[in-house]
Amino acid sequence: MAAASRLICESAALRDSGDGVRFEIEYRGERAPAFAVRYGGRVHAYLNRCAHVATELDWREGQFFDLEGRDLICSTHGAVYAAASGHCLGGPCGGTPLVRLRVEERDGRVYYLGVQDG
Repeated sequence: MAAASRLICESAALRDSGDGVRFEIEYRGERAPAFAVRYGGRVHAYLNRCAHVATELDWREGQFFDLEGRDLICSTHGAVYAAASGHCLGGPCGGTPLVRLRVEERDGRVYYLGVQDG
């Protein structure tokens, strides 16, 4: 659990359904890739790891959304996740969601707070 918040990026770096911002966290004692995106006006963040097989989701660095800008999609396996919750919507993820991260947007910046519990 993070002792304090850590700056991810400026709020302006995240456009609704646009490119995400990658960052790293400590997860289960190891460095792990993570990302933040804006969807529906809110910032959401997840471990950058497909629930099907532990590969990174983005097509190119920071590109996580499908062509409609609605859902997150794994570039390797085609698993589809809800941008606002990380829930598996289809594909080989078999109902397993993405690992959700706690973030906070304040004073024009986005901060990482830790891994979301349950």
